[in-house]
Amino acid sequence: MYRLTILLVLFCCFSFGQIHEVGVFVGGSNAIADVGSGKYVNPSDIAIGGIYKWNRSPRHSYRLSAIYSSISGDDSKSSDPRRKQRGLTFKNEVKEITAGMEFTFWEFDLHDQHNYAIKTTPYLFTGLSYFNYNALVLNPNNKIEEYNSHNSLAIPMVVGIKSAITKQFVLAIEIGARYTFTDDLDGSNPVRDKEEFESLKFGNTNSNDWYVFTGVTLTYTFGKNPCFCNIN
Repeated sequence: MYRLTILLVLFCCFSFGQIHEVGVFVGGSNAIADVGSGKYVNPSDIAIGGIYKWNRSPRHSYRLSAIYSSISGDDSKSSDPRRKQRGLTFKNEVKEITAGMEFTFWEFDLHDQHNYAIKTTPYLFTGLSYFNYNALVLNPNNKIEEYNSHNSLAIPMVVGIKSAITKQFVLAIEIGARYTFTDDLDGSNPVRDKEEFESLKFGNTNSNDWYVFTGVTLTYTFGKNPCFCNIN
C-alpha cells in the first residue's frame, strides 16, 4: 500500500505538474564559412520558425523548434583582402528541426502569477539539430551553384534572456550558433565524393561550417498548475 501511494503521488505530479509554451521565432541568420565577411554574429538574412517548450521544473525545459532560413556570404564584405580579391558569393537555404534542453540561471516559475512582470532570467540551450540544405559547388566559371540537396546534423549552442511580460506570454532574445557536421554550406567542400569536384575545393577543408540565428521568441503559456496530493 505504501508503494502504491508513492506511485500515485508521482503520477499525479507528473501528469499535472507541467506547463507548456508554444510560439514563434523571428530573427536573422548568418553563416560562418569560407566565403563571406567572417563575422560571428551578423544577421543579414531572415529566419522564422515555431517553438514548443515543456517546462519540467522552474530551472529546466524540454524544447523543440523548427526554423527556416536563408543564409548567404559575400567576399566583398570581408575585411580579409584575400577574400575581397577572390570575390565569391553564395546563397543557401536551411530547414532545421532542433530538440534539446533549456536551463535557466534562476528559477522561472510560470505558475506563480505574482510579480510576473519582473520575472526575468538568462538561459542556455543545447541539444541536436537535423537540417536540410542545398549542396553547393564552385563551377568552372568561378560561380557557386546548387547541384543537389543534403541532410546533416548540427550542435546548437544558444544563450538568451527571457521575461514573462504578462501572465501568459513570455518574450525572449537569443543568439544561437550551430556547429554543423558539414563543410559545404558555402560550396567550398562538396559532400559528394566525385573526382571532378576534388579540384574545385577551396578554403580550409578541415574546418566545418557554422550558421547563427539571432532573434526573438514570443511564446504563449498554458497547462494546469502543479497538484499537491494529500496522503492520509
